Amino acid sequence: MKINFKNYQKCDRLLDLTKPNIMGILNFTPDSFSDSGRFFSLDKALFQVEKMLNDGADIIDIGGESTRPNAEIISEQQELERVVPLVEAVRSRFDCLISVDTSKAEVMKESAKVGMDIINDIRALTLPNALDTAAELGLPVCLMHMQGTPQTMQQNPDYDDVVDEVATFLNKRAFACLISGIPQEHIILDVGFGFGKTVEHNYQLLKHLNIFAESGYPILAGLSRKSMIGAVLDKPVEDRLIGSVAGALLCVQNGAKIVRVHDVKETAEALKVWNAMNEVS
Repeated sequence: MKINFKNYQKCDRLLDLTKPNIMGILNFTPDSFSDSGRFFSLDKALFQVEKMLNDGADIIDIGGESTRPNAEIISEQQELERVVPLVEAVRSRFDCLISVDTSKAEVMKESAKVGMDIINDIRALTLPNALDTAAELGLPVCLMHMQGTPQTMQQNPDYDDVVDEVATFLNKRAFACLISGIPQEHIILDVGFGFGKTVEHNYQLLKHLNIFAESGYPILAGLSRKSMIGAVLDKPVEDRLIGSVAGALLCVQNGAKIVRVHDVKETAEALKVWNAMNEVS
């Protein structure tokens, strides 16, 4: 599968999903769980974008709202002020695919005007006007599963069958997109590792990720540096590199087409080895 992008600035870009793609994370917030706001200035953020692209990122994912557990709620205006200038700056400097990690319709609209290519929504277009706005913009969307909200999701995650319930939710949201006019080839699914799941729930989803990959929609997987890695390794966020790369590789082996990561270079090297194995008879 290949997705062709035609954004508001009339630039044509192609995302080739016949191979694994790397989405580099750029948290433009002062309170990110993984980097503690290390890139929360325009110059530092642009330097990080250049580094990730040189290291092998196919997509840059910009987020202006922290979605870690118990994250502070920010206003729409705050998110606009963080995200839109950065999207515009990245678009003007780099020829790359840009996704924006947002749930707010207005942020989607304004980001699209300055060059966003993909809407990456942890709330799966459930907030007011988000679904209609996404359909109007005509851009690919990534729909993620989350139980609860970032403020409540890890208080007591509970499922009878996490794989079945996550699959049911994502299928319903994909159907809502189709009904709203978003074409099937513009829909990407994300099981939402760490978003309202226990460690066991996360590994059940990882083990059965191939079930989601067989849905007909491309799967995006993001477990980089998350607590599911830390719980197994008993290591803090800054020491989860090897576990995160191993997790990304497992996701790809189980059918993920996009892996969302902090450590682009190391993930790209692991995937080169995986690709080399798959290219021989």
